[in-house]
Amino acid sequence: MKLRMLELSAVIALFVCIISCVSFENDCEDIRENVLRLHVIADSDSEEAQSVKLKVRDALLSEGRELFEGNSDIEEAETSISENLELMKAAAERTLRENGYTYSAEIELTECYFPTRQYGGVTLPAGNYNALRVVLGEGEGHNWWCVMFPPMCLPAAQKEQAKLSDVLDERGLDIVTGGKRYEVRLWIVEKWYELWER
Repeated sequence: MKLRMLELSAVIALFVCIISCVSFENDCEDIRENVLRLHVIADSDSEEAQSVKLKVRDALLSEGRELFEGNSDIEEAETSISENLELMKAAAERTLRENGYTYSAEIELTECYFPTRQYGGVTLPAGNYNALRVVLGEGEGHNWWCVMFPPMCLPAAQKEQAKLSDVLDERGLDIVTGGKRYEVRLWIVEKWYELWER
């Protein structure tokens, strides 16, 4: 009898855990659907290639800030980017030329996997996000990523962090700003996505 009660308790605990994880994953998916990431991959790991990668990043964020002027949601932001991919490519390649590089930049709006990442007081869960993906030259160097919309990448954008509350509901906002409370859950989500990607 005691063994049956123990088994029943274990099944109930497992069931509650699964329901909780599914609910949390749904909340994380809502976060993923409401932000646009920026992913810049350097030509190589040389100091020069890594330095110009950051200059390209700055140029793209500057262009993006202007493109997102007046955009209130992710659909508008993604439309602005997709309609202006050539403008973004031109900004990246202009930055490369100004710094003496002859290789090109390949740019696309696509879905990319990102690990759990902290930006100041905000933690974004691992998973697939829509992103402006930029590959410089051979694309064999370390990458750099951040949130392009709402703008969270540069110190100047930190004044605009309130915009997160414009694109996330209260539960999503609680997850990304909840700190230690959600670290274990975010770790589980990240491990799940790593297994899924394999």
